[in-house]
Amino acid sequence: MTSPIAHFNGRLVPLDDIRISPLDRGFLFGDGVYEVVPAYGGKLLRAREHFARLQRSMDEIALANPMTIDGWVDAVNALLAHHPGDQAVYIQVTRGVPPKRDHVIPQGLAPTVFMMASPMTNPSKEMVDKGVACVSASDFRWHKCHIKSVSLLGNVLARQISADAGATETVLFRDGYLTEAAASNVFVVKGGTVYAAPQDNHILLGITYELLAELARSGELKFEVRPVAETLVRAADEIWLSSSTKEVLAVTTLDGKPVGAGVPGPVFKRMHALFQAYKAKLA
Repeated sequence: MTSPIAHFNGRLVPLDDIRISPLDRGFLFGDGVYEVVPAYGGKLLRAREHFARLQRSMDEIALANPMTIDGWVDAVNALLAHHPGDQAVYIQVTRGVPPKRDHVIPQGLAPTVFMMASPMTNPSKEMVDKGVACVSASDFRWHKCHIKSVSLLGNVLARQISADAGATETVLFRDGYLTEAAASNVFVVKGGTVYAAPQDNHILLGITYELLAELARSGELKFEVRPVAETLVRAADEIWLSSSTKEVLAVTTLDGKPVGAGVPGPVFKRMHALFQAYKAKLA
């Protein structure tokens, strides 16, 4: 089988041919950031917003951006020329390869840039129509979750909780309030209003989160950003997950108990329709 084409430090090469030094700080320390940009039929979904977020993550860890936003878009489009159809483009930038292992951040390193494209499977009709099951856990991750860091062990362990339970996601609470899920943002509907947790340092600044907020307002849905108490989540009429690859999904059970009526609710159905209409405009 032919190895898929990937991007590595400015070159398009077969994925199997890429070699990364064991001294790379991304390997040794998780010293790097990443992005995932969805592409529908070769059309990028909010690419500039994704790369603006990449810049913010780099700024947070004092990592120089090796490209402009236009440069990133051009590089991703060049990669997508080898990957037709719906794709999820993974982009990772690490601080690079120092001469020795040292916790102190070295100066003057050339960043390591890696990109690959993987076929994106949209949520199935069954998932959309019936919703998904989730479990909950205490948010034991660090206090800089707004950085899209490659140091994802906390998220991995949180996601494994739901995998072990046969569920789709792990909804996280910190000090009695909703943060997010292991690999998704979370929205709650109560009394017809959509509630979202503030985009502070305890959640990832989701591009799909921002898109849903825009769609809610344009679709005349009541939308409010505020601290969301765990008690509100557990009494919610609807709960949704959102991410670049999940789009928007209804949660119909949480910790084995039905959410609302136990089926995707009317506000979710309206939001899902708005999202699909937005996607159609990309074509």
